[in-house]
Amino acid sequence: MFLKLITYIEDINKLNHSSGAALLIIKDNKIVLEHYSGYHSNAKNSRPIDETSQFNVASARKSYLGLVIAYALYEGKMNLDDLAVQYFKHIDKEVLGKTTIGHLVTHSHGLHQQEDGTIFREFAPGESWAYRGINVLMMTELVNRLYGKSFPKLLEERVFKPLGFTETAWQTKPNEKLVAVVDDPASYKVGQTNNGMDSNLHTSAREFAQWGNLHLNNGMGIVPKEVIQLATEVQSPPFKNKDLPQNGLFWFVQGTPAKHSELGERVPKGSYQILGVTGPTLLVIPEYNVVVAKMFNKRYNYGGSNYLHYLREFSNLVADTF
Repeated sequence: MFLKLITYIEDINKLNHSSGAALLIIKDNKIVLEHYSGYHSNAKNSRPIDETSQFNVASARKSYLGLVIAYALYEGKMNLDDLAVQYFKHIDKEVLGKTTIGHLVTHSHGLHQQEDGTIFREFAPGESWAYRGINVLMMTELVNRLYGKSFPKLLEERVFKPLGFTETAWQTKPNEKLVAVVDDPASYKVGQTNNGMDSNLHTSAREFAQWGNLHLNNGMGIVPKEVIQLATEVQSPPFKNKDLPQNGLFWFVQGTPAKHSELGERVPKGSYQILGVTGPTLLVIPEYNVVVAKMFNKRYNYGGSNYLHYLREFSNLVADTF
C-alpha cells in the first residue's frame, strides 16, 4: 500500500544527496507506517537514522509559532485585523501602512528586508503573496512580548509536556541524536544558535507526526479546539490572482487548488501542510484522518525553482494512497 510513497522519498533522497530520510504515517490515530533509511551525516561511521533521530525542521517551525499566535488570538491579546503599527512602533509607519496581523501570518504583507536590516515594501498589503522572513521575525518578537516569555517556553509548558514530548526542542549544541544538515554532498553540519529560539528546532519523525495529529484531533483536549481551528483554517485575504497559495497561521491550507501552492490538486479541501528548507514536511488530511511526516536533511529541496512540482507530486501520491 505504501510502496509508492517509500520509493518516492528514497528516489528524492538520492537525487538530492540527503544522507538520511524518514517517513511516518498516522491513520486513525495509529502509526501505520514507519520507515527509516540512511545516516545522520555523510561522515564515516555516522549513526544510522532510526526512530530516535531528531531532524532540524527549519521553516516548519512556523507551525509551532503559528499555534502560539493562535493562542494569543484566542486569548484576546490581539486580533487578525489589528494594524501592525499598533505593535511595532520601531518600524516606519509609512512602510507598515495598513498591514495587519492577518497579512503577517499569511505571507500577504508585502514587506521585505535588506541585508542592513532596512524594511521596505514590495507590494500593498493583501494584494499578493511572497514568502519572506521578516514577518516571522516580527511575529516571534510580538508573541514573546505579549506573553513575557519565549514562544518555545510557552509551547513546552502548554503543549510539549502535556503531550509527553521528549524529542522536540530548540537545540543549542550538538548531541548524538541530532541529524546533521547537509549543505552539499561533501560536507555536513549541525547548525547552532545561541538563544534556542532561532531555526534550530529538532524533532523525531514520530513527534513531528504527533504534532500533526494534535492538530488533526482538534487539540486532543490539551489545546482548545478553537486555537487549532484558527491555526489551520484559511486566513488569507481574497487574492485576485487565484494561482496564489492560501494560508492559515503559516500552514499552507487547501482551499481551492492553486497553481503556486505546495499542495497538489488531488489533495482534499481542508488539508494543510508545512515545509522546511531542509526537507521535513508535515501533511495533515482531515478527510482521510491521516498525518504524514516526511524527513530529509539536505538544505534546499530537490528541483530548484521547480521544487513545488515535487512537493505537489508527493502530496498527490499521499491523497491517491488513501
